[in-house]
Amino acid sequence: MTTISTEHQYLTLINVFTVEPADQQRLIDLLTLATDSSVRNITGFISSSLHRGIDGTKVTMYAQWRSIEDYQAMRNNATASPYLEEALKFAKFDMGMYEVVATFLPAE
Repeated sequence: MTTISTEHQYLTLINVFTVEPADQQRLIDLLTLATDSSVRNITGFISSSLHRGIDGTKVTMYAQWRSIEDYQAMRNNATASPYLEEALKFAKFDMGMYEVVATFLPAE
């Protein structure tokens, strides 16, 4: 389960893919397959959430890893890397690595 908290030192990735609207579902299907069949089984994976842009041109994945080293190991994993290579054939990829510095809840 996704945990957004300053108490954990997880590596947070916010990856934004830009696609033509006709390719949005294709990318969602590819990222879902990659996560289900490979990425979620790699040591250090915590969670991920996939988001569809309302205008059809964006797909964003929020992912958490135990450490940057675990994430790098996944990127070098022969079962995971072909999915990103396929996605880059029809999508632009902007990756960002983050750490949680604050969280906010509704006022009581």
